[in-house]
Amino acid sequence: MTTMNKYKTYFLVSMLQVLVCASFAQTPLQKNISIQVQRQRLGNVLEIMSNAGNFNFSYNSNIVKRDSLVTLTFTSKPVKDILDFIFKTDYEFIESGNYIILRKKPIVTPPPQTFVKPVVTEEKNYFVKGYIIDEATGEKIDEASVYEAKQLASDLTNENGFFKIKLKSKYKTASVTVSKLFYKDTTIYIEPKLNQTIYISIQREEDTSSMVNVTPEDFLLPDSVEVESPSGEKLIYTKTDSIKVQKSWIGKFLLSSKQKVQSVNLKKFFATRNFQLSFVPGTSTQGKLSTQVTNKFSLNVLGGYTAGVKVLEVGGLFNINKKNVQYFQAAGLFNTVGGSVKGFQAAGVQNLVFDSVRGFQAAGVSNYVKGKFRGLQTAGVYNHVSDSMKGAQIAGVANFSKRTVNGLQIAGILNYTKKLKGVQIGLINIADTSEGYSIGLINIIKYGYHKISVSTNEVTQFNIAYKSGNPKLYSILQAGTNLSGNKKLFSVGYGIGRDNKLSKQLSITTEFTTNYIYAGNWDNYNSESKISANLKWQVAKRFSVYAGPSFSYLHTDQQTAVQGYKFPLTSQGYKQFNIGDSDKGWIGFTVGVNFL
Repeated sequence: MTTMNKYKTYFLVSMLQVLVCASFAQTPLQKNISIQVQRQRLGNVLEIMSNAGNFNFSYNSNIVKRDSLVTLTFTSKPVKDILDFIFKTDYEFIESGNYIILRKKPIVTPPPQTFVKPVVTEEKNYFVKGYIIDEATGEKIDEASVYEAKQLASDLTNENGFFKIKLKSKYKTASVTVSKLFYKDTTIYIEPKLNQTIYISIQREEDTSSMVNVTPEDFLLPDSVEVESPSGEKLIYTKTDSIKVQKSWIGKFLLSSKQKVQSVNLKKFFATRNFQLSFVPGTSTQGKLSTQVTNKFSLNVLGGYTAGVKVLEVGGLFNINKKNVQYFQAAGLFNTVGGSVKGFQAAGVQNLVFDSVRGFQAAGVSNYVKGKFRGLQTAGVYNHVSDSMKGAQIAGVANFSKRTVNGLQIAGILNYTKKLKGVQIGLINIADTSEGYSIGLINIIKYGYHKISVSTNEVTQFNIAYKSGNPKLYSILQAGTNLSGNKKLFSVGYGIGRDNKLSKQLSITTEFTTNYIYAGNWDNYNSESKISANLKWQVAKRFSVYAGPSFSYLHTDQQTAVQGYKFPLTSQGYKQFNIGDSDKGWIGFTVGVNFL
């Protein structure tokens, strides 16, 4: 074979290889398939095509009518030709790997006859107006947010999709962005200093809950819903929750529906500025976009609604912030913050924070924090932390911490926490577990120290007490009486105690109690204070016995006995010593049993 013939042979073989590779490299739309169906559901037809060509379909079930009936016969025809026959000219077919994506063609809406040509202006301001259109349907879109990010100019489209914004001529560039819930954000650049009318079409976001992926294995199986894109990437579609502050009672009451719509539409757009001044929400130096701006300094004559504060904010009546506040915030009535607070926050009535607080918080009525709190929290009535608290809570009526308190709770009536690692001081203190101290009339530790105690001593023959708290410190509520008919006595009192373990079964309990004693006449005041030290033996899991000496101090102004009642109050045989005219002291005893 000559050299020339060899080259010709190599060339022909190479061309053959290219042709073979090209045939194997056919894209899904180029593949030839044969199909014959008679009044079959469109969904099944797409499954048959997928199996015949060994490729995948992806489409939105809200756009493709899968239940429509199809009749067709094709022999060795390209997939695209078959799809054109089925869907006519209303759809387009996009290839991505081994996927064919079916979607509606964008509709180009021509401007109406009232279209106004751009007019150059030498004024300080110019106007951009126009319409927002759904790319797929051509419908005008209402309640879409249209804004210029640098100038913080914005508008909300009306029921006809119309908007109008005023821009400043001093800016050399300008752009218009459209945001709408369930649509993709769209930005177009415009010619500055021109009064103009524009039309912007926007696309819907893909709703993966309605996306259907047809693979060759799906042949004639029930329709299945997938959450993967044609490229294999998971597409998670989440309906945006309403802004937190807008769910609060003050948000529902004070914010307009337009402001709420703007907040939902503009969930991705936020800006930062040095200063803003507003009279009420919606009337701000930053216009309708004040809700999307975080300011270093913010002054609200009556009230304002902003994205957040970095240095200082003062409101005559209220401040509402979507995101975070730091350093200083004060309002005559309310502060409502959707994010966290760091620094000082004060309100005449209530502070409401949806995230955490670190610093000082004060309110005339209540503080409510839905995250963690660290610092000092004071309120005239009520403090509430939905997470853990580290620091101090001080309230006129009640303090509440849903998880752990590592610090101090002081309340006029009630303190509550799930886990106490500090100190509670109040009339009633409640915790699930405690490693700290509860000081109050009633201390309830759900998984703590609970005893019902029955005892006798030298003053009252029968005493019953409820002891609750933890071994470090428990409270005692007790009552006593004498059973003798001619030596009656009645007592009621309160005390605190501590259980000091010596071994698994032995411990020493030290208790201090104060009792009021009734001896037949309410005009006579009798008060006994007692310190006792008892050796306790744990006989069984819920039963123990104890006994020990005590020192009692009695203050009384009773001089004579009342018939049927015991007088003097102590039994004979106990040496007393006087501490003034009305005060006596002596060494006594206590013997008793504990249940629980």
